[in-house]
Amino acid sequence: MSIVENRKARHDYFIEENFEAGIVLEGWEVKAIRAGRVQLGESYVIVRDGELWLLNMHISPLATASTHIHPNATRTRKLLMHKKEISKLIGKVEIRGYTLVPLNLHFKNGRIKLEFGLGKGKKLHDKRDSARDKDWQREKERIMKHDTRRQ
Repeated sequence: MSIVENRKARHDYFIEENFEAGIVLEGWEVKAIRAGRVQLGESYVIVRDGELWLLNMHISPLATASTHIHPNATRTRKLLMHKKEISKLIGKVEIRGYTLVPLNLHFKNGRIKLEFGLGKGKKLHDKRDSARDKDWQREKERIMKHDTRRQ
């Protein structure tokens, strides 16, 4: 079940491969995410010291958060993956110039997981091509729907 999706990611990047990772979260963060108070728009994943880190994911604390905890909405959060998967990603990111882009946050067996993709940035003309193709697909469906009504 998806919690939040980064729709802009597929518009700005060619996503070639998807991965799933767990996230190290604090208690108030889990409660806020379950309430839907999370944004992935400006977030990104980096590799530092052989580990994956999620930066700029914004989690708005609930008003009922504890008084002795001072929540940091955009703190750096560690991602949990197997060492083999991380080393595979490191090779692709550092050697070939790929970017790790968060795609969505979802529940899996009661745990919150992050799906992120290995992507290359699109140029402006690529974005225009994607938009043109999307418009054409929409137009084709409209025409086909209109033709089936005539028969």
